[in-house]
Amino acid sequence: MTTYRDREEAGRTLADRLTALIGEPDVIVLGLVRGGVPVARVVAERLGAPLDVLVVRKLGMPWAPEVAFGALGPGGVQVLNDAVAGRLGADDIAEVRRREQAELERRERLYRAGRPPLDLTGRTAVIVDDGLATGATARAAVQVARHLGARRVVLAVPVGSQEAYEMLAAEADQVICAQRPPEFMAVSAYYEDFHEVPDEEVAEALTATA
Repeated sequence: MTTYRDREEAGRTLADRLTALIGEPDVIVLGLVRGGVPVARVVAERLGAPLDVLVVRKLGMPWAPEVAFGALGPGGVQVLNDAVAGRLGADDIAEVRRREQAELERRERLYRAGRPPLDLTGRTAVIVDDGLATGATARAAVQVARHLGARRVVLAVPVGSQEAYEMLAAEADQVICAQRPPEFMAVSAYYEDFHEVPDEEVAEALTATA
């Protein structure tokens, strides 16, 4: 398996697999906040497509936050997994939703910085992240993109687990995953530089591609 030097190199590798989208109308590249944005920046530049951010917040079980019972997205979009959410009381759901909604709104204000609300109506949304571990966030992002009107949803990542890939292949119209190691470790294991992406780096990427 290849180890990427950093997210920029991963973005170049990913962009090479997305060249079929060059020149297609209505393509928009969406970086998942925050680690997906530096990867998405490279992809957007290569495709000649606009870059935006997609802020998604998983709604996690109170005693097991990694297990999602739903997700929130911009514009009031809420996606619930009824089978999982049914194990929670209304108060628990409301508390988790309140907390995650507040964080979503904070990030939206920070990253959009006066940009118009995200509207994907009739567009091909290329959702980019720096890797797929469980795939829960990416799955939520795909569902949110559809709720925002995307005509076609493509998920693109430099590396991911086989299990997550198979799950997302049933959700997205197309999944591009440059590497699927047979014994997947943490996403960070496939990068030499996997620093936590600061808000400033996200803002700079959006400004540079505006």
